[in-house]
Amino acid sequence: MATGRTHRPATRSRGIPEATVARLPLYLRALTALSERSVPTVSSEELAAAAGVNSAKLRKDFSYLGSYGTRGVGYDVEYLVYQISRELGLTQDWPVVIVGIGNLGAALAGYGGFASRGFRVAALIDADPAMTGKPVAGIPVQHSDDLEKIIAEDGVSIGVIATPAGVAQAVCDRLVAAGVTSILNFAPTVLSVPDGVDVRKVDLSIELQILAFHEQRKAGEESADETAPQAAAPPAATRTTAASGRKGPDGDVPAVMPA
Repeated sequence: MATGRTHRPATRSRGIPEATVARLPLYLRALTALSERSVPTVSSEELAAAAGVNSAKLRKDFSYLGSYGTRGVGYDVEYLVYQISRELGLTQDWPVVIVGIGNLGAALAGYGGFASRGFRVAALIDADPAMTGKPVAGIPVQHSDDLEKIIAEDGVSIGVIATPAGVAQAVCDRLVAAGVTSILNFAPTVLSVPDGVDVRKVDLSIELQILAFHEQRKAGEESADETAPQAAAPPAATRTTAASGRKGPDGDVPAVMPA
């Protein structure tokens, strides 16, 4: 099986937009669930709903893959699973190193979704000598002094940083210098990398803060609805009904005044 260092996904060379690339894993997750239920075909509307996008956007995204489906039948689930997996590079073996084996790093090491999606945790690395040799999720932790050697021996091109913010940039620099070209950053800091290196940032605290914003806004809207004054009744002189035929100063007055 090929390794991540010798084979790269073809999405950029084929001109697939980044927004489409970002949605491909959503489609793959929905399709995998359908495949596990032995569903043979799926319509664009059904798949779009399962992925949380609109069907027009889904059809546009799939057109970049050269997959248009069959009118009246839909998309072949198994073929789409293969097609998207191939486009994302998931039909290859991608060795990954995780640097920083604290609570978060240990949880990532034990995440079963890596192996099922084409990613192999090749090494766990930590700077604490007390962690060296300690098995985490069945993998012995190695000391950060050996980082460059580990990357070279395992042909690693993807690194996961789960260290404290203060050392994340230094770890990033070492990973890049050793040949890592893609980084998933869980450290609460922005990393600086040279051209040709891709960084994806996952910051749980930021996501929670965004949710807090929406919760506060919803609470404010509910409070405003509860305290809004009731519309005052119009003066008796201008009250009428459509049936009466009487007119107000601006013409016919509707039976129910707008709020």
